Amino acid sequence: DLPICVGILAASGQLTWSDPHCAFVGELSLSGTLRPVVGMLPMALAARDAGIQRLFVPADSAPEATLAEGLTVYPVETVEQLAAHLTGQSPITPAPPWSGAPDALPLPDFAEVRGQEPVKRALEIAAAGGHNLLMVGPPGSGKSMLARRFPSILPPLSQREALEATQIHSVMGLTTKEHPLLTQRPFRPHHTISAGGMAGGGNPYPRPGEISLAHHGVLFLDELPEFHKDVIEVLRQPMEEGVISVVRSAASETYPCDFTLLCAMNPCKCGWYGHPSGRCRCTPAQVKRYLGKLSGPLLDRIDLFAEVPPLEFEALSDRSPGESSAAIRARVTQARARQSARFGPDGPTCNAAMGQVALRRWCALDPEGQALMKGAYEHMGLTARSYDRILRVARTIADMNGVEQIGAAELMEALQYRRMDRAVGK
Repeated sequence: DLPICVGILAASGQLTWSDPHCAFVGELSLSGTLRPVVGMLPMALAARDAGIQRLFVPADSAPEATLAEGLTVYPVETVEQLAAHLTGQSPITPAPPWSGAPDALPLPDFAEVRGQEPVKRALEIAAAGGHNLLMVGPPGSGKSMLARRFPSILPPLSQREALEATQIHSVMGLTTKEHPLLTQRPFRPHHTISAGGMAGGGNPYPRPGEISLAHHGVLFLDELPEFHKDVIEVLRQPMEEGVISVVRSAASETYPCDFTLLCAMNPCKCGWYGHPSGRCRCTPAQVKRYLGKLSGPLLDRIDLFAEVPPLEFEALSDRSPGESSAAIRARVTQARARQSARFGPDGPTCNAAMGQVALRRWCALDPEGQALMKGAYEHMGLTARSYDRILRVARTIADMNGVEQIGAAELMEALQYRRMDRAVGK
């Protein structure tokens, strides 16, 4: 509305003003006040890239527009105020660049979790390398509790990552003038969702879905086999390519979706298969049918499988605090720093995103490792994709251990997290 209004005022002679380096964005109310708009950040970045130097936006959208460095942003309350500025009667003071404290929102801490040290180790590896992880265990074993604490150990967002993720949230109207920039990695938890909600869609123009809203963050799917098959299968291509194309009759859009997939599930329909109490009443055929809801191609794209066993009484009654999220996050951040130094600013963001060239260069195995992988490949029925994913996980473990060469210890630990049959207690 605002550019049209300014054009009419200029064409009718009510404004004698012209500046090719200015742009206007805003929605008008009937009273002449400006309302905030969604998608302010991507519009501001596009204006800057087009050579715009001065941007006039609704006052409530100004903090977000200032995130596009290199622009002078003018916060406008009303059309009358804008006209007074353009005619030189009453200049508008430019909005100062927004600055906010990172990690403003508190996150649950791993110190509150009792026991489950092997699962915590798997989560730390997933955070350090950006790996997808599936937790399998009976009800009440702590899967959801652990998942909710996963964001607290992820490395901080870089400025580039924050801007990319914020643009998607801005398009969906999820930013505010108080919090125009994401300062924490997105965490999108779901128990159920449609395929369209997951991938994106809408008419006339397709909008981002949950996998794009999880860009540079985490998509958590609880009770994974309970999701409809089309919802689960829509994840396959985005998990490989980091982008998704949403096609509708009026238009098609490609959105980024570089996310970590975190999943949880029970080992059977009733949830108690393999539990020491023997309360499971599922037949072997029912267990197989339940697990069969997850396709092989999807499981092939998951790097880590972690068994979450029921807690022993001793661990549950222990009141001593566990290791804090801050301590784990420090190790994760250190491992990510090694990866950043290795790949450089133009390389992959983490080990999980390594392509074939980087994989051959940084995941080379010595003769002992080659023999170990050959035996695992033959006996575990690995595919080429799962072979590569094991190497990426081993590279992350080596980074966490502070070693350059992937050794037998790192490789064996990576292989034990690859066994889905072990996780479900077969």
